Amino acid sequence: MRKKPFTYSALALMLFLPSFLAVPAQAATEGKVASKDEVVYATLDAGGDLNDIYVVNTFEVTHGGKILDYGDFSSVKNLTDLKKLEQEGQKVEMDAPEGKFTYQGNMKEETELPWDVAVTYSLDGKKIDPSQLAGKSGHLDISIDTAENKHTGSVFYDNYLLQVSLNLPNTYENIEAADGMVASAGKDKQITFTVMPGKEKKMSVEADVKDFEFKGVQIAAVPSTLPIDTTGTENMTDDMSELSDAIGKLNTGVADLKSGVSQLNNGAAQLRNGSAQYKNGINELNGSSSQIVGASNSIGEALRTINQSLSANPADMDLSALNELPDGLNQLADGLTQAASGLTSLQANYAQAYSALDGAMAEIPANNLTEEEIASLYKSGADPKVVDKLVASHKAAQKVKGTYANVKEAFAAVGPTLNQVSGSVNEMSSQLTSISTNLSASLQKTDMSGLAKLQKGLGELSANYVEFHSGLVKYTEGVGQLSSSYGKLHAGMAEFAGGTNQLEGGVADLHDGTSKLHQETKNLPDKMQEEINKMMSEYDKSDFKPVSFVSSKNEKVSSVQFVIKTESIEKEEKKEKKAEPKKEKGFWELLMDLFK
Repeated sequence: MRKKPFTYSALALMLFLPSFLAVPAQAATEGKVASKDEVVYATLDAGGDLNDIYVVNTFEVTHGGKILDYGDFSSVKNLTDLKKLEQEGQKVEMDAPEGKFTYQGNMKEETELPWDVAVTYSLDGKKIDPSQLAGKSGHLDISIDTAENKHTGSVFYDNYLLQVSLNLPNTYENIEAADGMVASAGKDKQITFTVMPGKEKKMSVEADVKDFEFKGVQIAAVPSTLPIDTTGTENMTDDMSELSDAIGKLNTGVADLKSGVSQLNNGAAQLRNGSAQYKNGINELNGSSSQIVGASNSIGEALRTINQSLSANPADMDLSALNELPDGLNQLADGLTQAASGLTSLQANYAQAYSALDGAMAEIPANNLTEEEIASLYKSGADPKVVDKLVASHKAAQKVKGTYANVKEAFAAVGPTLNQVSGSVNEMSSQLTSISTNLSASLQKTDMSGLAKLQKGLGELSANYVEFHSGLVKYTEGVGQLSSSYGKLHAGMAEFAGGTNQLEGGVADLHDGTSKLHQETKNLPDKMQEEINKMMSEYDKSDFKPVSFVSSKNEKVSSVQFVIKTESIEKEEKKEKKAEPKKEKGFWELLMDLFK
């Protein structure tokens, strides 16, 4: 009954032994490779320190045969078939069939990743070692820091984008991740961060955990091929062009404002100077009023004395004293004429100053900036200090214009009043001159026979002079009041002139600021386009040509990717007692079993 199995077993042994003991020699042919892909797998401990690295190398073989690869491997393993790989130093030789051929290379211990990764854990605000964290409960903070490894080349750090992700069970509450995206992934919450090429980043995840376990941090590093849509940049540069044009118009408007304020300041200065002359003149006139009144009073007394003397004893009257009266009247008339001349000159200066002031006020724009327009200025990117000066100057100018509008009627009434007062003084001077002339003529023609007629005329003159003197007193009282009131008006004009001078200085500073702002922003669209291009060149790595991670000698590398993972943090489970393993049979024992 065992003969037949023995026959089959012997036959199998006969077929097996020759193929096992001898391999026919074949001439090796040269293979051809179209491309090579590398996937770098790295495992880290829970704190981010590197444990080991191995690389899966995949070739696209267009013609089967012997191919070479290079890498600083501690060992290699064929993942495609059972053929042995030949390793000599950094050179790996393999007989690859047509199609995809894959082998694994385990990197030597001294190999490092292009990134430094540090993972720290805090529980309830206190740092905790990850080995002590499994099964704990409380408020957990996981911090992940990535930075450039200065001991390696920067080609991967500068061109690769990192996607850092970690999963937490849905049972954990109050999950927060600043700058991270939180999404549901089955029974877990997946938190994902993105680290741009050439950038360091600190990431943090917080949660309230119970009976903590953690699957670890996963990091994928791939070339940055972010699609950057530039269609919207045209609208942005157009907006910047509008802003630049608006700043240019603003600068032109401030220049016009500067010119108008300068005219206003000149007009205010002229007004102040004219007002000072008027004030001095009215003060001098007021100062001489007592002299005029005294002289007039003396003339009145003289007229009454003469009239009484003529009435009491005309025969004994000495007319020589009467001859001095016309001279006194002429002197008084001359004083009034000089006062009228001063008032006329004052009126001319005032009219000139008032005209300059009125013109300067008209130059100030009447349009008031709205709160929305002011807010737009602050949002435009202009220097806030310059905008503050602009707004303050604008408000001051509008206040001055409003104040002037309220007092314009008072300013306008000064000129006609001065004309009226000057005319009245001239009229009084003319009356005194006429009285003096008539009196002098009467005295020259009068003798004792006409004394009665002279007495009558002097009586009428004395009576009329009382009325004239009363009017003169009222006039001097009015001059006194005008002098007192105008002192206050002049003080206001001087203060106004000082304010316009400060305003001119402020607007000049403002114009300097807007000019600089205009110079800095007139090419704003071009500068913005340059920044956009710079940003695109910084993050768009579409022109990056992959290089091998394992050796610079490798060619035709089409892609290199990194898959990095930290160890999980798990609770220890009770180990079940395992049965003693059966001793495996050796080759000869198995061979002998074929004959049983």
